[in-house]
Amino acid sequence: MEKLDEILFYTLEKSMKVYRKFAQNQIDKNGYDITIDQWLVLKTLQENKSLSQNQIAELVFKDIASVTRIIELLVQKQYINREINTTDRRKFELNITEKGNKIIEDIYPIVIENRKQALTGLTTEEINTLKTQLEKLILNCK
Repeated sequence: MEKLDEILFYTLEKSMKVYRKFAQNQIDKNGYDITIDQWLVLKTLQENKSLSQNQIAELVFKDIASVTRIIELLVQKQYINREINTTDRRKFELNITEKGNKIIEDIYPIVIENRKQALTGLTTEEINTLKTQLEKLILNCK
């Protein structure tokens, strides 16, 4: 039986966990009170207006319960407003506040620097090859 560190998917998972920890530490070090997941939900809402919580969950690769908790925290931090949908009272409309847009803008340079640091030593060709190969893995599993 192979060892864990010889399994590609173990290495993929490890790389993502190490990157997320590194990226979160950079955000924390700069004094921001937001998690990567919260920022991703905000950024997703900014790029895609009028999404349901289910759609957000799918786009950020989280379960619906996690997204519900994240949204509640974003409302408490006043990064988003949650209002009842005028056409369907069972649904909510989520809108980013000025404070939410500001945190997206403030964190973005850190995100770019995090990516730059993580990709140090990789050529553009290597990055494109890796992306293509990962997309093949994704298609194979759908």
